[in-house]
Amino acid sequence: MPGLFDPLTLRGLTLRNRIAVSPMCQYSATDGLANEWHSAHLAGLARGGAGLVTIEATGVTPEGRITPGCLGLWNDAQAEALAPMVAEIGKFGAASGIQLGHAGRKASANSPWEGDDHIPDSDPRSWQTIAPSPIAFGDELPKVPREMTLDDIARVQQSFVDATIRANEIGLDNLLLHFAHGYLGQSFLSRHSNNRTDAYGGSAENRARFLVETVAAVRKVWPEDKPLCARIGVIEFDGQDEETLAEAIDAIRKLKAEGLDLVDVSMGFSTPEANIPWGPGFLAPTAGRVRQETGLPTTTSWYISQPEQADELIRKEQVDLISLGRPLLANPHWPYEAAQKLGVENPAWTTLPAPYAHWLQRYRAA
Repeated sequence: MPGLFDPLTLRGLTLRNRIAVSPMCQYSATDGLANEWHSAHLAGLARGGAGLVTIEATGVTPEGRITPGCLGLWNDAQAEALAPMVAEIGKFGAASGIQLGHAGRKASANSPWEGDDHIPDSDPRSWQTIAPSPIAFGDELPKVPREMTLDDIARVQQSFVDATIRANEIGLDNLLLHFAHGYLGQSFLSRHSNNRTDAYGGSAENRARFLVETVAAVRKVWPEDKPLCARIGVIEFDGQDEETLAEAIDAIRKLKAEGLDLVDVSMGFSTPEANIPWGPGFLAPTAGRVRQETGLPTTTSWYISQPEQADELIRKEQVDLISLGRPLLANPHWPYEAAQKLGVENPAWTTLPAPYAHWLQRYRAA
């Protein structure tokens, strides 16, 4: 069985190992534009040895950002700002990816250190949120979104397409669509947030329609040799997990038929009443079931931090790729240390700049 440091091929892309940097919001952009913070952050992660570096959740429309500080890809200036960072990721041997999304009813929020709550309507930074149905999330996110019209749905789907075209033009290798965590795609899929009575609501097939149509539209403009992935909340931990998971698996089969190549298995976060069983690698068995029942490669994150744990999850065929967030923020060189702990010699990464390679070799020999 392959392990953590074996390559992984998805369509025409081969990753040097099975370690991916999860998309992690930095809340540091202005008008959706990347800046020096993002440049240093992304280059550091690429130098650290991961196989895939995925840029944070990036709004396909202005109202699709989670916060005013989130990245965007709805105009050419934003693409131009990201382009040199994409090239920098590749220079250090990692593949580059981006997570495109729309925050739906969870948009117009403060950054986590400012409260992680909805910006008051009286604040000039606030904007009107949209969603499948006019249902507020609740708790710290009390805004009632405007119910999307059919024109709204078509407009947002076209925005995903337009952002995809820009992503390809700046040389990104991998595309990850954000259909999880209570944002817009998840809100269509979930009974907690979708009570529509038209073709986009009601039955499981109808609630998955927005996702299926969006994947189909994006696949048409995303190059055939580049992988298309989606992060999907397949479980809500709301007492109806078996039914929710079965519906999600059926939806994923439809997405596969439209050209999806990998599923990032995550949670719905569609209700504040969820009872999540936090623990080391707790979503890995669910990812394994999705993998087995859909035939698609999977990845997951959430409380995976030890090299032996990550390697075992791949060897047990629960996932094909390990996505790491906080462990790589704490230590961007986690992959090098993991190779040392697992006894991997000369892992097939890349030729690093001489000073950098010199000190890493000295570290490994210590």
